[in-house]
Amino acid sequence: MMDSFDNFQYTDSASSYGGAISVVDDNSSVYTATTNTGTAVDLESLSIVDDRSQTSSYNNGHEGHHHHTPRTGVDEDFYAVLDDLKDEGTIDLPPHACSYCGIHSPASVVKCLVCSKWFCNSRGNTSASHIVNHLVRAKHKEVILHTESPLGETTPECYNCGSKNVFMLGFIPAKSDTVVILLCRQPCATVNKDMSWNASLWAPLIDDRSFLSWLVKPPTETEQLRSRQISFNQINRLEDLWRENANATLEDLEKPGVDDEPQPILLHYEDAYQYQNIFGPLVKIEADYDKRLKESQTQTDITVRWDVGLNQKRVAWFGLPKLESGEVRLAVGDELRLRYQGELHKAWDGVGHVIKIPNNISDEIGLELRRTEGVPTDCTHNFAADFVWKSTSFDRMQLAMKTFALDEKSVNGYILLGHELAPQVLRTQMPKRFSAPGLPELNHSQMYAVKSVLQKPISLIQGPPGTGKTVTSASIVYHLAKMNPGQVLVCAPSNVAVDQLTEKIHATGLKVVRLTAKSREALDSSVAFLTLHQQVANSTTHVELQKLIMLKNEQGELSSNDERKYKTLIRQCEKEILGAADVICCTCVGAGDPRLNKLKFRTVLIDEATQAAEPGAELLSFESFID
Repeated sequence: MMDSFDNFQYTDSASSYGGAISVVDDNSSVYTATTNTGTAVDLESLSIVDDRSQTSSYNNGHEGHHHHTPRTGVDEDFYAVLDDLKDEGTIDLPPHACSYCGIHSPASVVKCLVCSKWFCNSRGNTSASHIVNHLVRAKHKEVILHTESPLGETTPECYNCGSKNVFMLGFIPAKSDTVVILLCRQPCATVNKDMSWNASLWAPLIDDRSFLSWLVKPPTETEQLRSRQISFNQINRLEDLWRENANATLEDLEKPGVDDEPQPILLHYEDAYQYQNIFGPLVKIEADYDKRLKESQTQTDITVRWDVGLNQKRVAWFGLPKLESGEVRLAVGDELRLRYQGELHKAWDGVGHVIKIPNNISDEIGLELRRTEGVPTDCTHNFAADFVWKSTSFDRMQLAMKTFALDEKSVNGYILLGHELAPQVLRTQMPKRFSAPGLPELNHSQMYAVKSVLQKPISLIQGPPGTGKTVTSASIVYHLAKMNPGQVLVCAPSNVAVDQLTEKIHATGLKVVRLTAKSREALDSSVAFLTLHQQVANSTTHVELQKLIMLKNEQGELSSNDERKYKTLIRQCEKEILGAADVICCTCVGAGDPRLNKLKFRTVLIDEATQAAEPGAELLSFESFID
């Protein structure tokens, strides 16, 4: 029986060690066990005994052994009545009950620190424990143990750096057999600051998709049998509901409309209309979720530090607590709306784009405002930030699917619909050298990949990191541009991948244009001089346009007549630059930019294609493709 529990310590008078066992937590990271007799206790024999006659032992396999007393006589009658009451729904579960199955043993549950929901270490009907299932689905990383658990109300964290990411945390037994040290995998576990640590003994806290039993005890078989049974599909749907309503329960899954499942994707499609009917609703679901997520990320009580950028635009610097906790995601180029809610200045709001995100040097976000008029720079408190949601990406996906369904000339549909095609070999004049100028020499496998691509209508190149896929892709683009008439379209799902490929292709001597979204034109990059807007600004063929650009930079705006003339000249200059390019590089979604509507491409290369959504990768990139 547990006689006392104070400050992570308890005494078990029935302990087999003949003395009191104390479990001490230092910074939630170092656990020790000693006896009153002063004899060192082997951690592998350390047992935690509670008043339910269940023992969890830390052994060589880091697994717990559970012993249960058979229920007989009065116990059976008691549990039978308990089952009846439970079936009637008259038993209220405690607040720390598992949000999935209802198990509420303090030693078997932990609380997610992000959403404040409790989950148990039981697998139920799934392959992972409920707490791990939730952390993965919700992308949360921090937990805290129950106050009545054997280790008390403890938050697992790295002893060295304080990281609380449970997916990175593990433990190392010190030279003293009674001490366990929690360390994150990188870099703390590999930096041996204490000679009593043996980094080779590091083991993760999560093993086989559940927490180690000495940290969070698995529920007993009896508890699992009497718990609420929940399927993997129900867990997924419940997690989706929580994104809209944090208080949703399993009962909400039975409401009309909640159980409407979209059609599953197929390996083969009869025609483009079937493809559109299946992927269209999926894109809409993703768009609705993305919109709800953005709109729910508003943060208030923000303190702002004002500055002026080199371009004389106002820059607001501030921190976002939700970003630090991992609840929200932010990238350079995203738009935010900053609002003033105080009383020292009239109501104000301004939209800007993110020019800097937190890193190892600073935790602040840099937001460059579009307009500088009326900015309350004399105020620093009582601001709020809203995430600006744009439907551009999803609208372009839907339009691409519609074009795919209606325009038979947009692409060879059999390829995208999964239909089998007989192997084809194109009759082409192979280059004497497969390596491209300005790039490293290709090895044998890279040359084989280039040769294969030049002889086939469609190819897929796979390779692990560091095998030179980017150089190989740039070499392929070089030969395609030299061998075939027309331009080459190069796409990738991320801006980083597009920039890297653009830089490599430019090194070959080809005329390259990097097309970026309007919202990212103010951002700097390694290929900024190749971007369309920069080439327009540096163009020497339109003298009148250059004068208007200088006038707009000086005054901030133009008259209505000058503005119309400015936009007309911009479009004309963009058309000329795009038409003269050998290669145009953009993201997969950027391939749907209206400025490319009049252009047709005979060849398209998609980098990192498997990392993009199918409508965003194949359809948008192939929308302007001519067979």
